[in-house]
Amino acid sequence: MSLLLAGMTVLMIGDSHMATKGYLITSLHDELMQQGAKVYSFGACGTQSGDWMRTIQPPCGAAFRLNDKPIRLRAGEAASTTPLPDLVKEYHPDLIVVINGDTMAGYKSAVLPRPWISKEVSMLTNGIKASGASCVWVGPAWGNEGGKNGKNFPRVKEMSDFLAENVAPCIYINSLKLSKPGEWGTLPEDGQHFTDAGYQSWGSAIAKEIFSSDILQKIKH
Repeated sequence: MSLLLAGMTVLMIGDSHMATKGYLITSLHDELMQQGAKVYSFGACGTQSGDWMRTIQPPCGAAFRLNDKPIRLRAGEAASTTPLPDLVKEYHPDLIVVINGDTMAGYKSAVLPRPWISKEVSMLTNGIKASGASCVWVGPAWGNEGGKNGKNFPRVKEMSDFLAENVAPCIYINSLKLSKPGEWGTLPEDGQHFTDAGYQSWGSAIAKEIFSSDILQKIKH
């Protein structure tokens, strides 16, 4: 158990990597709970950063998990995002963890849509600033090239580098440094979403970064 993390309340929000059982809503959530934190996780498939400042119906479902309760999946009209200010008012987090990047990278586009990404990111970081909570932003991982989402290594690196420069006041966790390209297996014909084993590896690696003294010392109780 981490003495610095024990007793803290962590709010996690993210895209499809947080919206299915066995994904980060399982692995990373468990890792943080095991270190003594209270964890409240919300994922919505296909969401951009700014979607967490408003209520939208995600195109491919949502999920939430309240500390040690089971994961709840939502689809169709039952799925929606809850604006960050409402989540903060409900759970009073010490730390907000954002899992977002792949959905904004435009893997099939000729260029990275930087102005649009900057606007989306700023909407969320402004909300995080207003909350007063500390923040960690987890960038996209390598995955595998190809698949239905068109993921490719040059673009994911470009996206990660751009996020690193634009997510302040959040501390950026560069997932590309946590594995080698293609190291973590992805779903067949997908390239972007990992197998359960891949999500276990990614979740453990993210947790290790959060537990590091460099990050924990910067997180306010």
